[in-house]
Amino acid sequence: MPYVMVKQKVADYARWKSIFDADDANREIAGSKGGQLFRSADDPNEMVILLEWDLQQVGQDSQEEELSAKMQTAGVLSPPEISLLEEIEQLSR
Repeated sequence: MPYVMVKQKVADYARWKSIFDADDANREIAGSKGGQLFRSADDPNEMVILLEWDLQQVGQDSQEEELSAKMQTAGVLSPPEISLLEEIEQLSR
């Protein structure tokens, strides 16, 4: 299963989270199938988002400008690190 992993740091987690949550429908339209949100144990404003994704829909130009504006409004401090991943194995431990 393909995934998109996003690592980013924000100025204020609560502000970022409310904007992220409000954008759920747009993520679904863009190919997100849901996923997990992780926060750093050392810095509560640093997170990793792991989303199952339809990779055929990733990076469509029509959505990039809107996403960039939302990230700026949400207080993302620098460009996020984005990785496209392919699951190769489920581990039991």
